[in-house]
Amino acid sequence: MKTITEQDVLRLLPMAEAISLVRESFAGLADGTAQNQPRRRLVLPTGAVLHQLSGSFGGYFGAKIYSTHVKHGAWFTVLLYEAATGRPLAAIEANHLGQIRTGAATGVATDLLARRDARVLGVIGTGFQARTQIDAVRAVRDIAEVRVWSRDAGRRAAFAADVHARATETAEEAIRGADIVVTATFAKDPVLDAAWIAPGAHVNAIGSNNAQRREIPSELVERAALIAVDSTEQARIESGDLLLAWRDTPGRWQSDPRLIELSEAAAGRRGRTSEVDVTIFKSNGLGVQDVAVGGYVFERIRPANP
Repeated sequence: MKTITEQDVLRLLPMAEAISLVRESFAGLADGTAQNQPRRRLVLPTGAVLHQLSGSFGGYFGAKIYSTHVKHGAWFTVLLYEAATGRPLAAIEANHLGQIRTGAATGVATDLLARRDARVLGVIGTGFQARTQIDAVRAVRDIAEVRVWSRDAGRRAAFAADVHARATETAEEAIRGADIVVTATFAKDPVLDAAWIAPGAHVNAIGSNNAQRREIPSELVERAALIAVDSTEQARIESGDLLLAWRDTPGRWQSDPRLIELSEAAAGRRGRTSEVDVTIFKSNGLGVQDVAVGGYVFERIRPANP
């Protein structure tokens, strides 16, 4: 089994290719040629958590396994296998792989759901995931202005300078009037107001995959004309943005016609129907995405006769 490092991933996985691969993985989910298994977690009394999610795509299947501890950090690995034989192929250091493919999913959703003339991007959050979110949106739309906000003034100024964006004094200033919105935080409660979201805007909520946390308010969920998730099965476990909005009406998961999987949009079955629609992509991250991009990196690094 080959070991693939973080440096290998950064060298071999450009954002444009990651977006293409993630889009193909969603198309594969739509036509049944790809599979995904939702994330499962093992929680220890020490505060350590083991997370596992898996999938199959093309000639590969595998799992991403990672451990986290709120005080000590996180460690990510993708285990890649050959679909035809089950043979183990690679162990991939996956911190940056996950960062890139999370951005790529936002790129796919934005390309499918945002207005074609979208030019202004508003971002809340300046952490590890925010950078590739901006890269991905820029890859699919001709962005003229990026506005960013986070709680730490020094950090947001440094981040804005690094990604050629404008740091704003308030979250509202970053979001109000933006054509595309990204929330990339670990917030427990909503980080924006529904009134800030312009008609026709597209919102990518990517920060939380915890049933008790959310970045967007219930009012915005109710206002949206279309709500896309990467997996309904997984969203019902960990999408706090929707679980908390619908906690008093759980039947919405089955009955709300606005709720779709992004694979339906990738297959051309659903999408934006009006220039004034507000659309939402609630991202959690899928194992099939890790396998798709992991397989690509493996193919570019494997020896001639593995």
